[in-house]
Amino acid sequence: MRRLLLPLLGLLLLHRSCCFEFIIDGEWEGETSGLQDHRERHKRAVLTTEEQEDFESIQGDDIILKSYKVDSRITSRFAHTTVRSFVCNSGSTAQSIGFNVQIPKQAFITNFTMNVNGVTYVGSVKEKVVARNLYAQARARGKAAGIVRANSQDMETFKTEVHVPPGSNAEFELHYQEMMHRKLGFYEHSLHLNPGRLVPQFQVDVYIYEPKGISSVEVGNSFGERFSNQIKLTSSKDKAHVVFKSTLQQQRKCENCTASAIDGTLVVKYDVKRDSNAGELLVSDGHFVHFFAPSNLTPLPKNIVFVIDVSGSMWGVKMKQTVEAMQAILTDLTIDDYFSVIDFNHNVRCWSEELVSASSIQINEAKRYIQNIKPNGGTNINEALMRAVQMLVKASNQGLIDSRSVSMIILVSDGDPTVGEIKLSTIQKNVKRIMREEFSLYSLGIGFDVDYDFLERIAMENRGVAQRIYASHDAAEQLRKFYRQVSAPLLRRITIQLPEDSVSDVTQNRFDKYFSGSELVVAGKVLLSESNTLTSFTTASAARLDISLETEVNTMELDVELTKQQHSFTGFARQMWAYITVKQLFAERSLATTAAKKRKITQRIMSLAVEHQFVTPLTALLVESEDASERLLADFPKDPKHGCCSGARPEYSTGFGGPESAVRGPVRVVYQPPPWVQITTPAPPQPAAGPMPDRITIVENDPHFIIHLPRSNMDVCFNIDSEPGHILNLVSDRGAGVVVNGQLVGAKQLQKNKLNTYFGTMSVYYQPDGISVTVSTDSIDMADSRNNHSFTWGATAEIIQDGVKISIVKDSQVTVTVNNNIRVMVMLHRAWKKHPVNVDFLGVYIPNDNVYSALAHGLIGQFSAEPEVRVYDVHEGADPLKKEATMEVKGNKLVVTRGWQKDYRLNKKRGSDVHCWFVHNSGKGFIDGRYTSYIVPHLNSFLPDSLSSQ
Repeated sequence: MRRLLLPLLGLLLLHRSCCFEFIIDGEWEGETSGLQDHRERHKRAVLTTEEQEDFESIQGDDIILKSYKVDSRITSRFAHTTVRSFVCNSGSTAQSIGFNVQIPKQAFITNFTMNVNGVTYVGSVKEKVVARNLYAQARARGKAAGIVRANSQDMETFKTEVHVPPGSNAEFELHYQEMMHRKLGFYEHSLHLNPGRLVPQFQVDVYIYEPKGISSVEVGNSFGERFSNQIKLTSSKDKAHVVFKSTLQQQRKCENCTASAIDGTLVVKYDVKRDSNAGELLVSDGHFVHFFAPSNLTPLPKNIVFVIDVSGSMWGVKMKQTVEAMQAILTDLTIDDYFSVIDFNHNVRCWSEELVSASSIQINEAKRYIQNIKPNGGTNINEALMRAVQMLVKASNQGLIDSRSVSMIILVSDGDPTVGEIKLSTIQKNVKRIMREEFSLYSLGIGFDVDYDFLERIAMENRGVAQRIYASHDAAEQLRKFYRQVSAPLLRRITIQLPEDSVSDVTQNRFDKYFSGSELVVAGKVLLSESNTLTSFTTASAARLDISLETEVNTMELDVELTKQQHSFTGFARQMWAYITVKQLFAERSLATTAAKKRKITQRIMSLAVEHQFVTPLTALLVESEDASERLLADFPKDPKHGCCSGARPEYSTGFGGPESAVRGPVRVVYQPPPWVQITTPAPPQPAAGPMPDRITIVENDPHFIIHLPRSNMDVCFNIDSEPGHILNLVSDRGAGVVVNGQLVGAKQLQKNKLNTYFGTMSVYYQPDGISVTVSTDSIDMADSRNNHSFTWGATAEIIQDGVKISIVKDSQVTVTVNNNIRVMVMLHRAWKKHPVNVDFLGVYIPNDNVYSALAHGLIGQFSAEPEVRVYDVHEGADPLKKEATMEVKGNKLVVTRGWQKDYRLNKKRGSDVHCWFVHNSGKGFIDGRYTSYIVPHLNSFLPDSLSSQ
């Protein structure tokens, strides 16, 4: 075999027929590169067929692959993957041995080592110029290393090749790191496996550790059904392990084949448990990470203008698949959405000059319009985008757009502008000039003829993201999948803050939108403090309501727990912070308006990349022997039609929503931040509903009513003995439009021949705004005629909609305030899950200073007009510890007993005693009528007028 001697400096090679770039050393991108013609930026040389054959993964029949092992350790969505291979040349002549690994484009290579006949080569990441100079001093002979960018959706390839004498052994080990991005409700970890030949020792291990727990995990593969029984999955509450082992016989393509059938992708999908909408706050190794992925919220309505390129280059499969995707996308629109379609070539046409409601009639008409499009002509992107923005502006000015809706433009194009304004920078300025802050632009580039760098910049600058759509058989599915990721916006104007004296170097913490199924991530450094608690505060706007959430974490617990985990990645938080920061800095760099600003950001990126050993477009992997006599160099490749790096946009941080601002902590900033950067992170005050009076009306336990009568300075108690499922009315005030009802739940079994009942669900209904708040032992739900939002007990929160405010104290209590003059506090009581009798239940606390109308009634509401009560003839009772007396109230004489009940506000476990006069027979004579008169059919039901008028 011809000896392979590839120079390792200044080569940019592309094998045209295979459509990939082989970067041995990518060019240094000058600060003015953005001004160069994009076609000049992507010049490439051609790798001959002979040279390409020399750079195969494993060569010659005498090359024996002894082992191939992959180990991935995912801790809190951050993965560290190691690929190891052991190969030997058993032939009688020198041969080339190769090591090829496909890695995700979003990943950063962090290290590579190899051992050839006892000589160890160790990799390290350095600034590109430094690595280049060192490499030039001692180039390795007969060895090559590089990173290949294939025209695939999500992979690139690391390649190494060494030329070795007969009988030689070579060991290779590659490390890379990546963050798992949540899309459509799950995280996906993909491992492309292609050993190249049969291997005696083949094993893949994926270890997942999620401190808050794993809710689901599944494994798939593209090898075929025959390998399914060789892939084993085991999981527990917070850990999962996937192992893939295959014997030599199992690997064969056929019974007598010598070729391996393992050439494809192993995919692990999982999601985590979330105990609250406030998110998950973790602290480890001096860094924090806050994951925010709320659910159970009603999607915001959308206003969408689809802008579709129908130029001649879209003819054929591209247009067919675009039409197919649009048919499905239009079907997914809801009746609350507004939309229009603009198609453009050298001309710009609007299906509708104005936004229209997404009714079935309008959707069908739009489908027919798109179906009849015939691509031809040039590409006038500038005018098409201007018309789209003007359409949204007009709708906004006319009041057609709901102030809480989400307005977006989705551009689909496959090429650069050829008609009208063709200068990309001018188009970018034109769109930016007329775009409003509440609008977003999403850019989808089909194929590789489009300048993806431009699409990414124009999207980032207008609170959106760009995505490349690969012109293949599944392009329609790629378009649909992208749309599904942005089809359900749940929140707007999200801010995640931590006390500025507790953290520094905070990544982007303000986001324009959050979409269902995605996740917002904020990370930073934790400052030294005497406190072991770190608290985060999140604010956001949802459909008709504003939300404030709070969560806290013990800063020491996770590090202790990680030491107990055999397969966790202990440095995940530090590396994740660096990963997010570097990605965001690349995004800022692409928007830098001057060379000086770009240089400062570049220096910051290089400093972080070297410190955390990330191979980026600005750094290189230098692999050298122990005595530094031989060196190899591998660079991060450029993306075709892209001036920097693939995936510079940190989509994990935006939830596809785009930044409202990016935040740095209170440290010296080494570059001039863009206009939307905020330098401090002040923490908002803790939400509070105000203190309750010391003595108030209480309903606790099974259920015991304690009615406080302030004028008489007296507390009167009674029990209600009803049945599970019954709904009791506590307050019914048609004048104020307020209802407070509670539904009973029974104990698990009888006790002393009696089944105790408790309040399991409480409801506060405000009729004027049609808002109901339902509090159960599982969740707190807020609903109106169109929306339904759900929150858990797992986080402190404040939610405001119109005249109703909900204040949640984590795992403790909820206070519902109506128009600032009626308050109802609901307290949560948890029972031991294995208790044979007790169940979780709710207590109710209602202050006497609530402002009701004269129509107020109910088991509690009737006492807003306090009756005259006289207690006399106090004497010893049958129980010497409990005195008895006579009570005159409402014209009745009642025998009452002195006793006490519990107020759990100050001591939730033991409670404090409230002494009261107890009225027997379910309050008969003290309440109007019998208690059965207060049973209502629904949680939002008022009492009948006949009872309310008593």
